[in-house]
Amino acid sequence: MSDVAVLPESGFFDRAMKRVTLLWRDMASTVTGPAADASWEGRMRACLEARGGEISARNRAAGLAQSYQTAPETERLAFLQALASFDSDIAAVEKAMAQVTAAQDIAERGAAKAALRLALEPPRVKLLTQFTSIPDGMKFLVDMRADLLRLMGKDPMMRAMETDLRGLLASWFDLGFLELRRIDWQSPAALLEKLVGYEAVHRIRTWRDLKNRLDSDRRCYAFFHPRMPEEPLIFVEVALVEGLSGSVQKLLDEKAPVLDPRKADTAIFYSINNCQRGLDGISFGNSLIKRVVALLSEELRNLKAYSTLSPIPGFRRWLEEVKATPDLLTEEEGRLLAEAAKVPDGTGALNQLLAARLPLALPWIGKAEPVLTRLCARYLVLETGRGGRRARDPVGHFHLSNGARVERINWRGDTSEKGQKEALGFMVNYLYDPAKIEDYHEAYVGEGSRAATTALRRLARSAK
Repeated sequence: MSDVAVLPESGFFDRAMKRVTLLWRDMASTVTGPAADASWEGRMRACLEARGGEISARNRAAGLAQSYQTAPETERLAFLQALASFDSDIAAVEKAMAQVTAAQDIAERGAAKAALRLALEPPRVKLLTQFTSIPDGMKFLVDMRADLLRLMGKDPMMRAMETDLRGLLASWFDLGFLELRRIDWQSPAALLEKLVGYEAVHRIRTWRDLKNRLDSDRRCYAFFHPRMPEEPLIFVEVALVEGLSGSVQKLLDEKAPVLDPRKADTAIFYSINNCQRGLDGISFGNSLIKRVVALLSEELRNLKAYSTLSPIPGFRRWLEEVKATPDLLTEEEGRLLAEAAKVPDGTGALNQLLAARLPLALPWIGKAEPVLTRLCARYLVLETGRGGRRARDPVGHFHLSNGARVERINWRGDTSEKGQKEALGFMVNYLYDPAKIEDYHEAYVGEGSRAATTALRRLARSAK
């Protein structure tokens, strides 16, 4: 295998899924007895009734999983709708509620409440739990929820089932059950292939690129679940460097000399990836970063700073929305941009910049740097999104809610086409100060207060 070959993107995932679906089919073939209703509802009912005992129910669940996995999307939707229909018996719930109301003492009321909880639990929860007993059943449920999130629309029953499944997964994937592992060049090839497939921030293009990211001055850590031991849930890539990094192209340069980790004074978290769409809304990032900071501080006592080099995915989109706002640019900024772009006004210059596929290639872009930097600071430090308190930028919200500080804005931080499309080439450093993480977290989550350097805060407000 050449270390400069282009890496495969999905072959391993396909091979692994084929193996497990064959296993599920073999399990289902052992079920004996009279032919049952072959509809989705009939097969689900057979699982719930445990005909032939628990082993037969388990094998029927494997057959359902195999059928679902190989079904086209229209049939997957029918499967999910059928599963959602196994809801609580409203008559049983009303009877249990009446018994709670009629209870005469604490003991009777306690027993009635327990009966009400049982009546409220939909039968579909039992079937969802049955899937955990089959090989790779936990991964099957995670992938099923990814489908459910995509297909459920406004269907109330499917939304109710999604709530049930999210609750189950949140308890099964509690942080106390997760294992933090380092991934390096000696890790199994199958795991390295998955790392390539799941990397969404800065695509891994060649084996040499992958090896560079796992060299001695690099670290990669991931959370794993014991029921999904070969499936990373979330991973973070770290570069050990001297000083804050301001360019991801320089950080990932395969020709750059390898730094002795003992000489590094800064750990740069440059890529964080959630691997399982079915676990959306179940957060691991906060704990992952804190755990990695603790590990690195123990391993490398020379490290003084822990920072990200993060994308700003919403900056260009925000600028598109507000470009014509009268007070967006100062009079001086408008004149500067207009003269540089040779257009009547600053809005016209912004229109020209935002219309460009590669704005950094514009001959006058250098003159726009101070204006764009000020607007980027405003976007990160002041602009709000949903609810009027959280940071508008999604990556910014993630790091601020984890207790980071907006430390530095980097012009030409990501000169790739993706970096220019999303943020006009800007990137940002979020600093994690172990002594202040909790304070920053509480201030942001509780009051919406964003930690930022004095210089950035002043820059963000300078136009006002």
